[in-house]
Amino acid sequence: MIAIIEYNAGNITSVARALHAIGQDFVITDDTKMLDAASHAIFPGVGAAGEAMAYLKHKGLDAWLKTCFQSGKPIMGICLGTQIILNQSEENDTNCIGLVAGVTKRFPENLQAAGQTLKIPHMGWNSVALKRHHPLFEGIDPAAEYYFVHSYYPSPSDHAAVVGITDYGMNFCSVLAVKNLVAMQFHPEKSGRPGLQILKNFCAWRGNDI
Repeated sequence: MIAIIEYNAGNITSVARALHAIGQDFVITDDTKMLDAASHAIFPGVGAAGEAMAYLKHKGLDAWLKTCFQSGKPIMGICLGTQIILNQSEENDTNCIGLVAGVTKRFPENLQAAGQTLKIPHMGWNSVALKRHHPLFEGIDPAAEYYFVHSYYPSPSDHAAVVGITDYGMNFCSVLAVKNLVAMQFHPEKSGRPGLQILKNFCAWRGNDI
């Protein structure tokens, strides 16, 4: 059973629909006993870091995520769920969970590409250049594109945590992984067949970052 962590952040319905589309059983919950019983945990989200962290702390889910990470259970972070696994976010100057050392940064103003100023948030389809192998990208065309909507991006302190990068006027970390945790700035649940394959791979993954 896959658990989608409910923490009052958006986009959970889209993740649920994607899991349903691949025939995967799941539960949406903020009950730590139900989360403990699940084989895998998905930490999705759309919203602001400050509000999300306040809710997580209120429910004790920040502590649960730390314990879950230490237990070896496979965890997937998506969008906001990727940003707040680091130590801190520049959004609302928020102290975050700290599963991975690093900071979530805002895109600089006046990003340029081909002589034109790029819009923030970064919104739309873009590719991911994989820097190393990870089981979640098995069977996926390296030229595949994924759907992004964000103004902030994860910047892990250890470059070894970076799995993939994306170019949007600058190269930024779009996929990171440490041990049994993998997290992506894009939305696999909104990324068509490649995104569904990532979710299938996650559901079969046993948490080995090799």
